[in-house]
Amino acid sequence: MKSELQRLRPGLEVELNKIRTTGDKILDVPLAKVGGKGLFVKEIEEALLSGGADLAVHSMKDVPTDFPQGLSLPVICKREDPRDALITAVEGRDSSPAGQRKIKSLGELPHGAVLGTSSLRRSCQLLSIRPDLRIEQLRGNLDTRLRKLDEGQFDAIILAAAGVKRLGWAERITEIISPGISLPAIGQGAIGIECRIDDTFLNDLIAPLNHQETSVAVRAERALLKKLEGGCQVPIAAYARLVDGKIVMDGLVGSITGDRIIKGHIEGNAGHAESLGITLAEDILSQGAKEILDEVYGRYASPVDGEISS
Repeated sequence: MKSELQRLRPGLEVELNKIRTTGDKILDVPLAKVGGKGLFVKEIEEALLSGGADLAVHSMKDVPTDFPQGLSLPVICKREDPRDALITAVEGRDSSPAGQRKIKSLGELPHGAVLGTSSLRRSCQLLSIRPDLRIEQLRGNLDTRLRKLDEGQFDAIILAAAGVKRLGWAERITEIISPGISLPAIGQGAIGIECRIDDTFLNDLIAPLNHQETSVAVRAERALLKKLEGGCQVPIAAYARLVDGKIVMDGLVGSITGDRIIKGHIEGNAGHAESLGITLAEDILSQGAKEILDEVYGRYASPVDGEISS
């Protein structure tokens, strides 16, 4: 992002300020049990409001649907691959960069295989087609997760393909999972830029970085999430894309065990992104999703805006 800003304004001085958020620090407890709004953005937004930072760069799947007074998210950059990625253990990494994989696809996972993920959304969908899988919590940065896999703690792990690719580990991906099997998280693969509303210089500076197609799609997904009052405790997924100038969008709500999945689909005018997301959410609710949401919220803490997983 620094290079993009300097490309837009040659000579611009940009200082990177890395902030460890609550979500980054909590590694020994499943995030679904933590509670609290915006575990991955709260401290960053406080820095924006205090003047300690001028811009905040977020993974859109971590961003709550409501913003503190004085802040907005005017830019959503072009989306990377929004799908999930399966990564299995690699043998012979010393002799070959790619190595040899014991398991080459999701379908090859043996009965009772241990799968690592921190996402209820992913585990719910995978358990719906493979109830034999043993889902174990997987936290930490990408290097830590890959190390745990290679140490034999898991048979496979599942992560956001975008993050794996951006960090230069694309060769470790065993299989890209079809959205038909694992529908992505709201905003997955997209990067957003948050700033103070009254800072006209920065708002004008970053405006060219907004990717209209991605922005429309993610706004539709986030409208669904807001209508469902969903959070990291609930297996909620949505994926919108523009096809021939119109929005095509799928969404779902599932039980934690994956024994019940409620799906919906909608298509419509790209100019009505938010209303389409709300309509799809209402359709899913009408099919009984509220019962699932109530059950999950009763099991875990109070609702938290935005799914938190990677």
